[in-house]
Amino acid sequence: MENITEILSKICNQISPYLDEKVSRLFLGSCAAALGHGGIGTVAGIAKVNRDTVSAGKQEIECVDNEEYVNKTKDRTRKSGGGRKKATENDSQLRESLEALIEPTTRGDPESPLRWTCKSSRKLADELCKQGHKVSHMTVSRLLKEMKYSLQGNSKVLEGDSHPDRNAQFEYINEQAKMHQEHNRPVISVDTKKKELVGLFKNVGKEISPQGKPVEVNTHDFEDKELGKVSPYGVYDINRNEAWVNVGTDHDTSEFAVESIRRWWLCMGRMSYPEATEIFITADGGGSNGYRVHLWKLELQKLTNEIGLIVNVSHFPPGTSKWNKIEHRLFSYITQNWRGKPLINHEVIVNLIANTTTTKGLVVGCSLDENTYLKGIKVTEEEKASISLEKGDFHGEWHYRIIPQIC
Repeated sequence: MENITEILSKICNQISPYLDEKVSRLFLGSCAAALGHGGIGTVAGIAKVNRDTVSAGKQEIECVDNEEYVNKTKDRTRKSGGGRKKATENDSQLRESLEALIEPTTRGDPESPLRWTCKSSRKLADELCKQGHKVSHMTVSRLLKEMKYSLQGNSKVLEGDSHPDRNAQFEYINEQAKMHQEHNRPVISVDTKKKELVGLFKNVGKEISPQGKPVEVNTHDFEDKELGKVSPYGVYDINRNEAWVNVGTDHDTSEFAVESIRRWWLCMGRMSYPEATEIFITADGGGSNGYRVHLWKLELQKLTNEIGLIVNVSHFPPGTSKWNKIEHRLFSYITQNWRGKPLINHEVIVNLIANTTTTKGLVVGCSLDENTYLKGIKVTEEEKASISLEKGDFHGEWHYRIIPQIC
């Protein structure tokens, strides 16, 4: 036997399309009156309307014997399209301002379309009001939901121990990115997407196919000795919403990482920023582009010498690798684009990546990198000393710049 709320929910869904505003209000009010204590909140939640609407309907039902009140409200029926306009219709910059407030501290699983924010809707509303927007915390809550953000409590999503300067680091990176953007310098987010098996292997997700005729793939995910795996290294241009993906067929090393940045600069960056004198890179704290990897810095020195630009690097603190913008602005969309499609060969992988787009106009370039990258290369003390590296004032191990050397 279904409970009363489930029954009421079904009735509301079935009858609401046939009711005008006044009859709908009276119907919801009568339901609330029938439920008794707590009925207004229950009905408002089920019907997804404001509590005041249900309360007004309940009041009208209860005052049906009051002739004066009935005469006053008998013609109270809102015309189609009537009522207050949405805040975003009156303020076209509201959504963009809200996004700007929450992005620096956004957290969560970037492969999921849902995102989380640490700030409460009331604090966000207060900050927006200071900026000149007329908005309530209820409107902020609605906008966050529409933008697929959710206000959450504590959640076990950290990859490791939380560094005490984690939040300060996020804010510092955000400030540095804004400063470079103001000077029209490229601000890029870099990382390696997870390795992918090449061949007839199952790829998570579903694709439209003739009914009863799914694409047949291998039962077991044993690596194909000829095709092997690929390591897609991405370079995401935050300013222009453009990206370059270098699909490597060998090891994911620091040489490979810097070669990927080099290809981005040669194929996209130098044309987009012909007058740039510096590049700002945001990267994870570990992996082939980790802050402790000397080969990464040595290869960056070679790159700066080639292109003649100062390279500024900021690493995300330990345990926050999935906070990098490339994760949820590029990699998540690549995953969505090839879901349910077996990555049968290198050509298919490159084409699927290059054809990844978003409603916000993401442009992706892609190439296959069949070079050999040796693992375990040791950087000598002499090579370390040859790097023209300047550490930043705040956590110099995470923030540094590499200066081109004049030969």
